[in-house]
Amino acid sequence: MRIVMMGAGLFAEPTFEALLASSHTVAGLVTQPDRLVGQERGSTRQTGKGMKNIAQDHGVPVLQPDSINTPEGVAGLHAWQPELLVVAAYGQILSREVLESAPRGGINVHASLLPKYRGAAPIQWAIWHGETRTGVTIIRMTTGLDAGDMLAQEAVEIGPGETAGELEARLAPLGARLAIRVVDQITAGTAQGVKQDAAQVTKAPKMKKEHGAIDWTRTAAQVCDHVRAMQPWPTPYTFWHRAGSEPLRLIVLKATPRAGTEESAAPGTILVQSDLSRLSVAAGAGVVDVVELQPAGKKRMSAAEFLRGHPIKEGDHFGPENE
Repeated sequence: MRIVMMGAGLFAEPTFEALLASSHTVAGLVTQPDRLVGQERGSTRQTGKGMKNIAQDHGVPVLQPDSINTPEGVAGLHAWQPELLVVAAYGQILSREVLESAPRGGINVHASLLPKYRGAAPIQWAIWHGETRTGVTIIRMTTGLDAGDMLAQEAVEIGPGETAGELEARLAPLGARLAIRVVDQITAGTAQGVKQDAAQVTKAPKMKKEHGAIDWTRTAAQVCDHVRAMQPWPTPYTFWHRAGSEPLRLIVLKATPRAGTEESAAPGTILVQSDLSRLSVAAGAGVVDVVELQPAGKKRMSAAEFLRGHPIKEGDHFGPENE
């Protein structure tokens, strides 16, 4: 099978490498322009070796258009004469003309148990919503967003402390394995699709920086899920408000809900206590223990390190910058 790979970031790299190691021919790579890869794109675009670097190491030609859906982009695909497009975390919705550039269309490696979490950030939203299972689904691509028939699917458990970045790195090789299986089935003419249940569809829209803002009115468990979901991007953050000082921006890197604890204080209140190794915050229900954090312009540190230099006083609280 003559294939064009389309993808960017850490999630796409194992699929690309698996195709290069397979019996199929990779005619070219379409990836994002250099200015759009890496951490700027967030956790769904973490970069390992780099798609472009992998392609160059294997002598595979590369296209990096701002949009593959332009006449020039479509012409570039036709020049490679692909039979099938294999897409993973590419970051652009493909037009009908792009999909029709390959006689067998395209398949997409999607990091969720479709039809749940269609969209650009399925891993983050699954964790944010407190899911304990997710997985990878291979779909036949259509012009609808992640709406095609499912060709393969496999589930995994989400670790209780796992961040979005850690989960993405774990799902990526699973996606590669399923993608190769489906490409082999398409080659053999044995691939069979299953329609998605429209009643079960949920959305996973693209992450923005403001999604990182912690909402302390949520439950303690939900706040901790948020902290995990926003790493490594857009990063979970809050502001420390204290009398006589400007709000201090803090990135919360690790937090745990304190089991069986109720607190009558307003959400976001920092609880003053004798144990100076614990930074505890009232949530909408329960208490969050902040374990690791990073003040603006400083290195990451433990709660104990932070408290040694930042004593908590009655009335101190976390919340948005402008209350």
